[in-house]
Amino acid sequence: MYTIAALYHFTRFSDPDALRGPLLDLCLAQEVKGSLLLAREGINGTIAGPRAGIDAVLAHIRALPGCSDLEWKEATATDAPFGRMKVRLKKEIVTMGQPDVDPKARVGNYVEPEDWNDLIRSDDVVVIDTRNHYEVAIGTFEGAIDPETSSFREFPAWWEANKDRFHNKRVAMFCTGGIRCEKSTNFLLGQGVEDVYHLKGGILRYLEEVPEQDSSWQGECFVFDNRVSVGHGLKEGPHELCHGCRRPLLPEDKSRPEYEAGVSCHMCINETSEADKARFRERQKQMQLARARGADHLGTISL
Repeated sequence: MYTIAALYHFTRFSDPDALRGPLLDLCLAQEVKGSLLLAREGINGTIAGPRAGIDAVLAHIRALPGCSDLEWKEATATDAPFGRMKVRLKKEIVTMGQPDVDPKARVGNYVEPEDWNDLIRSDDVVVIDTRNHYEVAIGTFEGAIDPETSSFREFPAWWEANKDRFHNKRVAMFCTGGIRCEKSTNFLLGQGVEDVYHLKGGILRYLEEVPEQDSSWQGECFVFDNRVSVGHGLKEGPHELCHGCRRPLLPEDKSRPEYEAGVSCHMCINETSEADKARFRERQKQMQLARARGADHLGTISL
């Protein structure tokens, strides 16, 4: 059984590059895999591994400057959610492209999962899903607005084009784990919106804590690991990834004529060139060969 920890924390790292090596070395030593992003504004990512390994890495992160109050969300999986460990340096831990946005200065009002339903069902509240369109497509809250963005960087322009629709409304926003809303609520406050709210802990905490019979959530929640999607109680969902475009697919989508394993699906068949598809086919071939060699190697050892 693997323990999965999803985390983010906004703090000021004067030299994130100096933090990268020791963090990566510890993850590798503890057999922890996944992806962590470091930037001057903080840390973000999801990791998975043995219980003791996750505990060691979390303790290390909590000891970093300004991270003593780090919060994270946990889940478990029977299969390894990640194949390797990456610790990368970025300009932002979640890219919005707004240099004046500072979640450390102020954010919207946090709403606990048990209070979220009452808020979003209020007549004077507009609910906005800040995630990418392909994430929204497999699940969202009842009545939520989909900005139809392909990246978080597009959200400020969408708001500018649509803000008049929400005059005299309270604005409630949500995302997978809460990190986008730290920035989006700060952005709206900077735009003069007075009543801004966001779901504390994001969709994942809501699905973990709110009973399904009381839930306003519809569908599944996309997650950035090999589980692909989760539902109530963080139970693994039915989706798989198209490894051509990294979008979620249902099992029946693999029967569509546009689907080719590792190459394309009905959503991306016209988005890539024939040269791209040839490259994806070669990648898929190499992955199959690597898996076959691994199986042969394991078979030899077991004898």
